[in-house]
Amino acid sequence: MMALLVRDLRLSVRAGGGALIGILFFMTVVAVIPFGVGPDLNLLARIGPAILWIGALLAALLGLDRLFQAEREDGSLDLLLMQETPLIVTVFVKCLAHWLSSGLPLALAAPLLGLFMNMDATAIGAAMLTLVVGTPAITFIGAVGAAVAVSLPRGGLLVSILVLPLAIPVLIFGVSASYAAVEDPAPFLPPFLILIAITLFFAVIGPLAAAAALRNASD
Repeated sequence: MMALLVRDLRLSVRAGGGALIGILFFMTVVAVIPFGVGPDLNLLARIGPAILWIGALLAALLGLDRLFQAEREDGSLDLLLMQETPLIVTVFVKCLAHWLSSGLPLALAAPLLGLFMNMDATAIGAAMLTLVVGTPAITFIGAVGAAVAVSLPRGGLLVSILVLPLAIPVLIFGVSASYAAVEDPAPFLPPFLILIAITLFFAVIGPLAAAAALRNASD
């Protein structure tokens, strides 16, 4: 499994810099917001956490279709299905590698982009923390969509359509926790714990459903 993790990380770097593309898209989404809402710094600071989360969510959708597509094209997917290691574990490791190469860089880029939105240090820290906790859930949800569309020649759009509605709870509680960190009456811990629970839930359900979809696609 460690060899598979290292292999997927290397492939993600060689496949055109998926992390860099995601960060550039993330930066583009955040950078155009001030042009749309105007130069009101107080307004930008208020909507900053929501914009960071929306940008990160859209950027995270970019590379989900490639989660199993390369293995499908070169035939190694059949080897993964026939190996002794449970397919659920294999899918989990591939999701972890995808998050390390695509999701985690988005969370690490959030502090810099938070400065563009005139967010203070507390809001930036809360947004980054919620992104670190919440983006794995998007990856695990995306694994199901990627497995369903793995046999389709152009399934990228379908993956986004399947994943986006399921990722709405992650977005809601991620933004709620970020706002709660800077709004005095609102407690930060309850929405943050719910966000952790959602990630843990999809960490179990996502690989299980993706493994079933992969087996069904191979039949």
